Amino acid sequence: MEPQHIAHTVEHLFRNEYGKVVALLTHRFGTAHLEAIEDAVQETFIKAMRVWGYQNVPDRPTAWLVKVARNAMIDQLRKDKRSPYISDTVFTDKGNLDKEVSTSTEITDSQLKMIFACCDPSLSEEHQLVLSLKLIGGFSNKELAEALLKNEEAVAKAFTRAKKKFKSEVKMVKAPVEMGLQSRLFVVLRVIYLLFSEGYATTSGSQILKKDICYEAMRLALLLRKNKYCQHANLEALIALMCFHASRFEARLDSNGELVTLEYQDRSQYNQELIQIGTYHLENAGTEDGLPSKYHLEAAVSFYHSTAKDFVHTNWKAILKLYDLHLQRHYSPMVALNRIVAFTKVNGAEKALVELEHLSQRNDFSKLGLFYAIKAEILAESGREYKSALRQAITLSKNHLVKRHLKKKFQLQ
Repeated sequence: MEPQHIAHTVEHLFRNEYGKVVALLTHRFGTAHLEAIEDAVQETFIKAMRVWGYQNVPDRPTAWLVKVARNAMIDQLRKDKRSPYISDTVFTDKGNLDKEVSTSTEITDSQLKMIFACCDPSLSEEHQLVLSLKLIGGFSNKELAEALLKNEEAVAKAFTRAKKKFKSEVKMVKAPVEMGLQSRLFVVLRVIYLLFSEGYATTSGSQILKKDICYEAMRLALLLRKNKYCQHANLEALIALMCFHASRFEARLDSNGELVTLEYQDRSQYNQELIQIGTYHLENAGTEDGLPSKYHLEAAVSFYHSTAKDFVHTNWKAILKLYDLHLQRHYSPMVALNRIVAFTKVNGAEKALVELEHLSQRNDFSKLGLFYAIKAEILAESGREYKSALRQAITLSKNHLVKRHLKKKFQLQ
């Protein structure tokens, strides 16, 4: 098999299976060995790159990864005399773990258990998110910094502290029951939301869309919905949001794999079945107090984009009202920045430039490529010089596909 194809296969498996393998091994060996488990799993993926280069990829790659990582853990524990006592069944019982990876349902269930364990109330919410996204999502420090709007050094330190606290407070991986599930649900939903967001708009690398991460987040949410103690309006709204976004997957890239912005997307490629499913979940997402969560508001915005006949006929006034409500209830600098696009469509470029200036005075967007890309777009629309802003957008964008798109735009206009 070609090295490039092997690398792609292992990267795909890393995103899909890393969290599952870590969850299964942590459940088996306990949180006290978390660093050793991380090392074993990472080394297993490196070994897969090496071994699968001259052998066929196994029929059950997840089972292969679990087996190799488990054996590496057992070897390490046997060598480490300082290791706390572990039952002999850890070294001899191989059947249960292999059985656990035999169906996707059981794997995903193990992954959810790990997320709920990471969201233990003895940990701060920041530590819950860092642990979940690092251990389950396989996020790099750079990706995690982008997701949590922090710098990489702060993320690395937070992960070290979170692991230390996790090992001391959470001895074994087990999901809480009944009310315990409900008490951790909102943080678990945020983990799933951030997983999907990273897949939908990949912050770095050569891809803008990683469908496998998105589908994994959707599977976790749908599995969560089966538990009666996790059924909640916010979960319904999150599922709706993911369905609406996923419905546009095929239109986001052209036949050459280049980025296609919303304005130029072929809407005949939108998945109508997913739009219908998303609509069902959004209609089923009524809250008792009548107050929408951020998932409700984002899902409603995505609904308008997914169902509009074309870009021109999009209901921008309704979208702008949703953004305004979002900022009133759940202020976020990124939501405020995205609102500028809708504001421009409703009020024109000149007023949008004033609005953007006020926004930049309240928030530091100096290192954000998206800010300069939006600014360049509005400047161009108003007939002003926009190339310096576009150059800054190209320089600051970390995703190669976005950079290429902006450079093409720079050359064409």
